Amino acid sequence: MRITAPHAVRGTAVLGVAALALTACGPDTTGDDTASEAESVDWSEVEPAEEITFWTNHPGGSADVEDELIAGFTEETGIEVNVVTSGANYEETSQRFQTAQGTGDVGDVVVLSDATWFPNHLNDALVPLDSLLEAAEVDTSGYVDALYEDYHYEDSHYGVPYARSTPLFYYNVDHYEEAGIESPPETWDEVAEVSEQLMEAEVASSAFAFPPQDEYPAWTMANLVWGYGGSWSEEWDFSSVSSPETVEAIEFAQEAADDWASVASGDQGDDFASGVASQVIQSTGSLVGILDTADFEVGTAFLPGGPAAEGETPTGGAGLMIASDSEPERQLAAAMFVGHMTSPDSTVDFSAATGYVPVQKDADMSEVYEETPQFETAVEQLERARVQDYARVFVPGGDLALAQTLQRVLTQDVEVTDELESLEEELQELYDRDLASEVED
Repeated sequence: MRITAPHAVRGTAVLGVAALALTACGPDTTGDDTASEAESVDWSEVEPAEEITFWTNHPGGSADVEDELIAGFTEETGIEVNVVTSGANYEETSQRFQTAQGTGDVGDVVVLSDATWFPNHLNDALVPLDSLLEAAEVDTSGYVDALYEDYHYEDSHYGVPYARSTPLFYYNVDHYEEAGIESPPETWDEVAEVSEQLMEAEVASSAFAFPPQDEYPAWTMANLVWGYGGSWSEEWDFSSVSSPETVEAIEFAQEAADDWASVASGDQGDDFASGVASQVIQSTGSLVGILDTADFEVGTAFLPGGPAAEGETPTGGAGLMIASDSEPERQLAAAMFVGHMTSPDSTVDFSAATGYVPVQKDADMSEVYEETPQFETAVEQLERARVQDYARVFVPGGDLALAQTLQRVLTQDVEVTDELESLEEELQELYDRDLASEVED
């Protein structure tokens, strides 16, 4: 098998901005509470529909493998699946899904990213899945815990993981050998040590490349912040973004940018693949593109740990959700479909074709590893996966505010504490304006 999705990274690159277009003025929650109605359905009295509709943007160039998996589902169940290309990316799919609410022309199953499912939940557009998946005999215990819990809010899950990725630590093996470095760093202190060695050896213009504002730095840099015991938020409490722990982590990054690190002008993975930077943190979905572009041996390693945590890894990508506007019969058939598309066998095929990580703990990826051994690092690292902070994925405009602050800190002579205190105020204002009335009801 070969992983063939050089564009998979673009699927994760849009994570942070998606909520902006959808919820700039706050979600509309004035409609009927159809999600609550769905929770009261006696699924034992429902027969699955013979036909459903699947709205997808084919993340990671997955159209062909989706067709193959869908054909297997229809052969097994007799349920026909109408596939609708609902957009070119996650934002377009989510916008179309929101616009279609109440029209009777909405997909039964829809692909939504980590930053687009929550606004749809607040709009009562998604059915809670726990009892529905149980009725469809979908075993949710096999999902990678952190990936499944990305869709948990209050007492229910609203999706299952599908096209998922995490950041990964990439290093130039040739540069390491030239600098006399025997193994990749395991902590951020060790990153600083080997980076100093790389700079002394003059093997590249920069030992490490941070992402610029447009490449969603709050996603990959969450690992650094968590490693120091900080966070972008604690649920809806934003005080942790300016805590001493978060300040210490960002000061480390600022000092690095003044010494052995750079801030990429575009995709930091391009700086790495071209040899301009010796190390980088970028999506697992970038692996194929980097391997195809680089003319050196590419090494991969777990994300570094910090003084307070061992390499905690932020998740990203998209899941499968079921529309609350669908009839119960279609919802039950949709739940069966969701279970099939994310089963252990299906996730292996999907991962091999796209470069996304498998969403099932028991997925047998041995054939993929034989073709691309670096991919095994990404899968093993899932044991360290951590659900993202609310400030980044749930607050409209939150990720943009984080990215703008990180850009200033990494490229300008500013006081980190002042910047993060201002960021805390901005996040609170965004929450109060767009979410407080909805989530506190």
